[in-house]
Amino acid sequence: MSDEKKKGTAASAMPTAMAPPGLINKEDIPQVLPILPLRNSVFFPGGVLPLAVGRQKTIALIKDAVRDDQVIGVVTQRRAEEEDPGASDLYTMGTVARIVKLLKMGEDNYSLVVQGLARFRVMELVQEAPYLKARVDAVEDKTSSENVEVEALGINLKKLAREVIELMPELPAAATELVESITHPGHLADLIAANVDVPIEEKQAVLETVDLKARMKLVLELLNRKREILKLSNKIDSAVKGEMSKTQREYYLRQQLKAIKEELGEMGEEEEELDELQERLKKAALPPEVEKVAQKELNRLKTIPAASSEYTVARTYLDWIADLPWSKISEDNLDIENARQQLDKDHFGIKKVKKRILEYLAVRKLKNDMRGPILCLVGPPGVGKTSLGQSVAKATGRKFVRLSLGGVRDEAEIRGHRRTYVGALPGRFIQSMKKAGTKNPVMMLDEIDKLGADFRGDPSAALLEVLDPEQNSTFSDHYLDVAFDLSKVMFVATANQLDPIPGPLRDRMEIIELTGYTFEEKQAIARIHLVPKQLKEHGLNGDHIEVQDEALLILTTSYTREAGVRNLERRIADICRAVAVEVAGGKLEKQVIGAERVKEILGPETFYSEVAERTEVPGVATGLAWTAAGGDLLFIEATKMAGKGGMTLTGQLGDVMKESATAALSYLRSKAESLGINPNFLEKTDIHLHFPAGSIPKDGPSAGVTILTALTSLLTGIRVRHDTAMTGEATLRGLVLPVGGIKEKVLAAHRAGIKRVILPERCRKDLIDVPDQAKNELEFIFATHMDDVLKAALETSPFKEGAAIPATTTDGPPAEVRA
Repeated sequence: MSDEKKKGTAASAMPTAMAPPGLINKEDIPQVLPILPLRNSVFFPGGVLPLAVGRQKTIALIKDAVRDDQVIGVVTQRRAEEEDPGASDLYTMGTVARIVKLLKMGEDNYSLVVQGLARFRVMELVQEAPYLKARVDAVEDKTSSENVEVEALGINLKKLAREVIELMPELPAAATELVESITHPGHLADLIAANVDVPIEEKQAVLETVDLKARMKLVLELLNRKREILKLSNKIDSAVKGEMSKTQREYYLRQQLKAIKEELGEMGEEEEELDELQERLKKAALPPEVEKVAQKELNRLKTIPAASSEYTVARTYLDWIADLPWSKISEDNLDIENARQQLDKDHFGIKKVKKRILEYLAVRKLKNDMRGPILCLVGPPGVGKTSLGQSVAKATGRKFVRLSLGGVRDEAEIRGHRRTYVGALPGRFIQSMKKAGTKNPVMMLDEIDKLGADFRGDPSAALLEVLDPEQNSTFSDHYLDVAFDLSKVMFVATANQLDPIPGPLRDRMEIIELTGYTFEEKQAIARIHLVPKQLKEHGLNGDHIEVQDEALLILTTSYTREAGVRNLERRIADICRAVAVEVAGGKLEKQVIGAERVKEILGPETFYSEVAERTEVPGVATGLAWTAAGGDLLFIEATKMAGKGGMTLTGQLGDVMKESATAALSYLRSKAESLGINPNFLEKTDIHLHFPAGSIPKDGPSAGVTILTALTSLLTGIRVRHDTAMTGEATLRGLVLPVGGIKEKVLAAHRAGIKRVILPERCRKDLIDVPDQAKNELEFIFATHMDDVLKAALETSPFKEGAAIPATTTDGPPAEVRA
């Protein structure tokens, strides 16, 4: 049961009845009074207060007071939650009270009415059990009530009280009469203080103010503040009611107009469409700033005639707003093992990408608010970059959208057109988000290196905001003209080359390089993915055809030679079509495709090892080159003829490669004697260096060692080993410097049937990325000086016996990023 509390209505809602003061003389107040702690209220002299009593101490106090017909002291607690207050928990000023009425409400519950008689001050507590008792000192008002200033204050108090009562319609009319009937100024101040709605501390301050003038001024301040609060509250209430009334009136009139149109049969489709559009906007759960713009546009649309062109523009804009996924998010599938199985099922190899996707899912599982990563897969055509995006979407359980950027030259394709243009539309990113239907799809940005630029702007510059994790949460499309959050999107870009991608754009993406496949990997891909896919596309099954491993081997070695598997898939499709013709003609027995059957269907082998054939004569060396489609072999042919010491270079060479040829010739002339070459060999001889595949431009320093080897072979008459290829930059002093693209070049050598590869010593670390099959089937020779290369590349050592050979050194400039 609750402790002593005011009973009935709140003090501010109904004035407490007050009796005139002077009901007890100071001499009649005992020096020791039982103390009744009161919480959540302050009791004033002259007041009549109903109380509900539940504490055992208070019940004992009430019983003794009623039995002995004695007065009690009512003192307010400092903290209402205190269950057993002591001296420090009570205020020092209280009110002497008489119990007027007592009712027993239950076994331990009493209801009583007390009347305030006079103020007193607690001097000290003299008893704590069974209830509190204190030695008290009676207190009287200090100022005479006949004082003129006191009379003026009383008039002001009554005036203010009347105004406050008028501002509070919930108070009864008798409240004004009650205030007017009180003539004693102290009683008036106590009455108003008891009934004004102010904090307990301020009411206690009025009780403790003994000086009558000071007390009346204090009550005047409280009442004045209450009046201002009530005035402001009524003003706000009136304004809100007025706004509500205006809104309700508009709604009522619109409903009336709608009903009249329906009755007359004039209800057009436009009104129905606008109502439907409004419902769609509500369901879209728009952000507050977007909702404000959309509502403003909708209100404007309602005033535009349907036949106006402006109506169509506004209507289309709102349709886009309603259709975009402002708050729809698909739940990520964060099962790491499931994602690993899905990625392995769809793609063979490409371990780096799979590892990165699993890392993203693992971090997302641990930290739910992670932003979507921006990956860029760089590699030659046909290695599975584009199809990888779909696998990522399946593994994460997200929607997948593909956005092709190849050939895009207009900035508006990215950011959209402004609505002032005829036929304006949002940019491709907003269109893709609408197609996805969720805020967090996997978005494939295909061929990002094929972006162009012209007088219509630079799309790659517009992509900077889209692909910046710090900015894309507020992506601004010119058509929408409101911020759209792209930070939850997982972007996966693809490119064949990094060079065409501008530096700032490249810096915003995480680059993952995908290189070519080995023969073994191609055969596995064909067996697991390509053959089943092509059988399905050609209406065949395992009962019609069986492709043996030897057929896949000859397809990968003799009919295709590429970094990816796109041409391999085409050759498998050729075989399936040939079988489909026979099956459609009635030949139902199962056809086994072996090496001979492949040759029968596809004709003569397209590729064969020409290394041995090319290097049959001195002056031909096999180099390794990097291309956008993966690595490739580069044959360098040298020949000499009668002349005057000139050197001719052919094959669309860049400046760097021409300089490498010049440096190689100079090095040979300086080493002629140790190599057994006539030092004056250029006096009556011209040299011609040719790089076959003349229609393809070639440049870079990595052909330096190959050029030097070809020239040495020509001038010494010693052939280059047909099973050996090489790469590296040669300096004028004969040092072999590191080059880039080692993995692509080694895979190209492996595809071409090369058995030995000569690499710069400082490229040894790059072999970590080369597949194990290629490393196991190739012999690697690491060179620091050109003499090492010549000894390993030529069939016999070109150095004369006893000739001085420079010591091997590793001095030289740092490795090139790319050759």
